[in-house]
Amino acid sequence: MTIEELHVLFLGDIVGPEAAAYVAERMPALRREHDVDFVVANAENALRSGPQIRTGFGMSHEIVDALFQSGVDVITSGNHAWDGDMAEVERTLAHPRVLRPANMPPGIPGHGAVRVEMAGQQVTVINLMSTSAVVEAAPRFQRWLDRPLGVQPLWPSWTAAPRTGTVIVDLHGLVVSEKQAFAHAVAGHAAAVLGTHTHEATHHLHLLPQGTALVTDVGMTGRLGGVTGIDPAHWVTTLQGGDPATMPPYELATGPMSLGAVLLHIRGGRTQSIRRIH
Repeated sequence: MTIEELHVLFLGDIVGPEAAAYVAERMPALRREHDVDFVVANAENALRSGPQIRTGFGMSHEIVDALFQSGVDVITSGNHAWDGDMAEVERTLAHPRVLRPANMPPGIPGHGAVRVEMAGQQVTVINLMSTSAVVEAAPRFQRWLDRPLGVQPLWPSWTAAPRTGTVIVDLHGLVVSEKQAFAHAVAGHAAAVLGTHTHEATHHLHLLPQGTALVTDVGMTGRLGGVTGIDPAHWVTTLQGGDPATMPPYELATGPMSLGAVLLHIRGGRTQSIRRIH
């Protein structure tokens, strides 16, 4: 491999502490097996911080430290980045290589982009979030804001973000067309636009002519057999109109552990190939 080439491994939403431990255990072997230079993992769901799905995930300093020690280089997140205890949220998001979406209003803890020197090259990771993902998170933001939440639009946040060398974007959101449009808009300027949030891996791996890889959802790392890695009972009760006051606490799914990841081969800031790692 020349100094201009990178093998980048990107892991989708890690769901629950067990999945985080699974990633940490497997990471050294994954790096060796696939000759990986750089690893990004979305860990917004790695912590079990509360009894309700909408507010009960997040990250902790202990979990992100274990992921970093295993070989993860940058951690991204999304609408669950601010779940849990305020002090723990602020401590975790203060880590220079832990990102939350960049397009947040002033006053929200954390930062949305990082530049890292890796394999003799500059790599920039940018974390962005669609408004389609932010609605359910709004109540948590009020702990830091004295005004209604106003998420910044994607495009101005992209243009304002620092971009040096190879650029990788984690775009956290629900809307497929939005992720596709964004990838075409940044084609030739970003090496990859990698979708997170739905937990369900999409089949098509796109490689745009300008050297930008796109997948609308990388998929989750967590246990199968449930709904987005969670036991179905809570979701079914919600669907059937159950009383929120008596809603059963969510439990994580108990099926086989699944690794949702893609491997990028990048040369000179342009992606040459993208494939799934299961």
